[in-house]
Amino acid sequence: MDKYSDPNIWKTFNPSGEIIVALIIIGILIVLAIIVGILAKCADPLKRPKGLLKVVEWCVEKLDAFTQDIMGPGFENFGGLLLGIIPFLFLSFTIGIVGLPTPMNNLAVPLSLALVTFCLIHYTSMRYTKWRYFKRYVDPFPFFLPINLLSMWAPLLSMTLRMFGNGIVGWVLMSLVNSVLEGLSTSIFGGIIAGGASGVFLVPIITPVLHAYFDLFSGFVQTMVFVFLTVLFIAQERPEEIEMEANMASRKEAVK
Repeated sequence: MDKYSDPNIWKTFNPSGEIIVALIIIGILIVLAIIVGILAKCADPLKRPKGLLKVVEWCVEKLDAFTQDIMGPGFENFGGLLLGIIPFLFLSFTIGIVGLPTPMNNLAVPLSLALVTFCLIHYTSMRYTKWRYFKRYVDPFPFFLPINLLSMWAPLLSMTLRMFGNGIVGWVLMSLVNSVLEGLSTSIFGGIIAGGASGVFLVPIITPVLHAYFDLFSGFVQTMVFVFLTVLFIAQERPEEIEMEANMASRKEAVK
């Protein structure tokens, strides 16, 4: 009998709440992308876009200009990748404000995002250097091979642990604050209101300010840090001589 036909096998599939929320965010972004694609196909090219299409077009223009300024020629279409990563990353940091599990508290989510950057770093290097890519591991001398192999994983580890650490620290602090406020509220209003309802009065007064920092502001900062590190790590993999040639070609095109 095929092992996948056994109904008991699906009982072992028990994803965490963080993974489920991350998949929901991905699903929402996919649906939005399909809607935008349909709107773009149906839009009149002679008229200015409106509504959602106008917002997306503005985002694409800003991200293309951003990648062009930071990364230089040769990465003209890189803004499309950032357009998919940025909303997912920001929502993964901030969705906890509505009471849902925060995907960044699960190590698999930041690791997956960092793996995207890690793969693009080495793909870009191989794209421009071809077989010279492997020379980086024996520079300046062959006995540096173990050290170079270890340093290869540094961006992956640093980006993963940075996102995971910030996500888990915010969750721990908010949990402690909620616990303290519930206990304080119970001690104040416990003699007036019986039951667990006495522990909820102080929480809505103080926690919104903390949520605004740990969820919204911190999520925005971490999203920008990840984006900047991604474009910088990938852009630096292009050799200097190729970068100079690309800059010269772009200047000639601008003159024409």
